[in-house]
Amino acid sequence: MDTHTADTLTKHEQILRHIESLKLGSRISVRKIAKNMDVSEGTAYRAIKEAENQGLVSTKERIGTVRVEKKLRQNIDKLTFAEVVNMVDGQVLGGSKGLHKTLNKFVIGAMEQDAMMRYIEAGSLLIVGNRDSAHICALEQGAGVLITGGFDTSTEVKRLADQRELPIIVSTYDTFTVASMINRAIYDRLIKKKIMLVEDILASGTSVFALKANSLLKDWQRLSEETGHSRFPVVDEWNRIIGVVTSKDMVGASAVQTVDKLMTRNPLTVTPQTSVASAAHMMVWEGIELLPVVDTNRKILGVLNRSDVLKAMQYIQKQPQNGETFEELIWSGMEEERGENGSLLFRGVITPQMTNHLGTVSEGVLTTLMTQAAYRIVQEHKKGDLVMDNMSTYFLKPVQIDSKIEIRPTIIEVSRKFGKIDVEIFHAGALVSKAMLTAQVI
Repeated sequence: MDTHTADTLTKHEQILRHIESLKLGSRISVRKIAKNMDVSEGTAYRAIKEAENQGLVSTKERIGTVRVEKKLRQNIDKLTFAEVVNMVDGQVLGGSKGLHKTLNKFVIGAMEQDAMMRYIEAGSLLIVGNRDSAHICALEQGAGVLITGGFDTSTEVKRLADQRELPIIVSTYDTFTVASMINRAIYDRLIKKKIMLVEDILASGTSVFALKANSLLKDWQRLSEETGHSRFPVVDEWNRIIGVVTSKDMVGASAVQTVDKLMTRNPLTVTPQTSVASAAHMMVWEGIELLPVVDTNRKILGVLNRSDVLKAMQYIQKQPQNGETFEELIWSGMEEERGENGSLLFRGVITPQMTNHLGTVSEGVLTTLMTQAAYRIVQEHKKGDLVMDNMSTYFLKPVQIDSKIEIRPTIIEVSRKFGKIDVEIFHAGALVSKAMLTAQVI
């Protein structure tokens, strides 16, 4: 039974479909939806909140809830002028109609105007002080303006901003602080962009093959022959997941027994917003091969199997690093080498950022270095990622700034699913830290 044949929609889903069909810019209210769709105000409110989570509507101050264009997640590294206003506690002096526009780069106007104009292009944001002529030139080039130091601008500039629909924003912060705030926000978004979610690997528009609670052995056999799969989600009349059935469950089943008597109830599920790494960990930890993907009402959207997740994990590893995390920054100074017997080891220097308030290396940094070394030695023997189970760590001697360290990881045992690794850190030939790790291999 293909679940797409059942077109029974809950009231909640009907409201979401209705909101999706509205024109962009339409105003939406709980009372209006409740009246139009003949539902309670509570149901209408919950559906509007869900629509907001999905990016179909947006609630704006003094305007209310409005139908907006759903933004694609790919634009996560693009900032809008409206977000810049919030970020710098700014005030909009003009061009408020262009607040939704995205900006591609920002330019700090700390040079002569002629030189400045070479860097400004459409979609930029000029960060500058009280220089009216620079404000006008930027707007004429198609760029927004952020005035630092809390200065005002002329009526002519405000009029031009309204005409061009390009925002003029004023912030009381200085130029350096404003640039740092925006740069940090863009960097954080690059890191988030790198995190792959279940929705990124879930094939859209494909049929979800599922069984109903009253399906029989013959239905399972027919679906298994059609698809080549042996595991299926089991859904109720509203396509909400109630269980999962596998070939093991069907062994010895009589011809008249329904699958709801044989299935595993309350199966583990994920949502489209779950990270692929979390889904992989769940599948390994619980030893499951099939993971249903559901919406907030537990209605099935699709299924993931282990091969989908592993392919995605391999793809992630091949991607260039956009925004670096603390872990990557700590490890970036380590160089890989081979010992005399061909064993893998890593050498590096303790930088000031790695130290604690006493001026010696932080225990957290040493833990990160030992974990990373363990990951890398396991990848030499077995492709895949590790999920840490347990780690026993010993810090034997303090290590000062600028000390040269050597990390020596050793594999004690690696099986198909588990790994045990011993890691030692040396400074000037003396052992300073040691750890024993046990981890699961994804």
